[in-house]
Amino acid sequence: MTLTPQVKAILNQYESDNPGTKTNLARLLNAGKLGGTGKMVILPVDQGFEHGPARSFAANPAAYDPHYHFQLAIEAGLNGYAAPLGMLECGAATFAGEIPLILKCNSSNSLATEKDQAVTGTVADALRLGCAGIGFTIYPGSEYCFDQMEELRELAAEAKSVGLAVIVWSYPRGPALDKKAETAVDVCAYAAHMAALCGAHIIKVKPPTDVVALDACRPVYEKNKVDVATLAARINHVVQSSFAGRRIVIFSGGEHTGTDNLLATIQGIHDGGGFGSIIGRNVFQRPKAEALALLDQIITIFKN
Repeated sequence: MTLTPQVKAILNQYESDNPGTKTNLARLLNAGKLGGTGKMVILPVDQGFEHGPARSFAANPAAYDPHYHFQLAIEAGLNGYAAPLGMLECGAATFAGEIPLILKCNSSNSLATEKDQAVTGTVADALRLGCAGIGFTIYPGSEYCFDQMEELRELAAEAKSVGLAVIVWSYPRGPALDKKAETAVDVCAYAAHMAALCGAHIIKVKPPTDVVALDACRPVYEKNKVDVATLAARINHVVQSSFAGRRIVIFSGGEHTGTDNLLATIQGIHDGGGFGSIIGRNVFQRPKAEALALLDQIITIFKN
């Protein structure tokens, strides 16, 4: 496939990467209905680890089957499918070559009380399964964030050495951050910047609210008139904080919400210059036909 100017421009921002890594980034950017546009929509299904099977799949029992998620992502024309080791192992052979895969290499669970994650997948696993990249979560603000960053450093270096892309979920949380602060615009921008500094090719954060949570940041935002009034402005600020848009930043869909609210968020991501969305529960908890229709609407917004 010939690379479009949009994809070439994005790949040129990754100046230190080898041809293998750039090829896998191109695989993700060229896949599905958004292929070649420089935008992407990815299906992540790591919620079984995070929330348990019933909370994740009981609303749509077909989703208990790992093959369902491969099929949903492929039929919807998405750029990629991200999941933990066991989910990918269940369908890697059946769906080989049909959609780029991302192995989520660490996970938490809601039975634990510590703000930490266990490493549950390896670079060797990702290669064995034919993945385009690995995914890894860090919790900036957690008591374990430094350990997580060191784990990420080792996995990212290994992944890059064999040509895999590195996608970092950067979710602020910890004793100094209340629930509002976790999605505050200054904290989200800080989290995205840290992921970029850790060497992420693709950064996943939550859509930021208009809260400026950190005492040290409020006067800076006010003095420099940083616009946080609209979602589009906040998205733009987070992208700006990721090396002035030299790194791909995609935004989560968040907790299950109504269609209108979700599409308004997607429009804000698009208008603010976000590179796309990584959206799980808001699609796989719906009946398949409804999920496919919703994903088509999301893709249409990012195409325009």
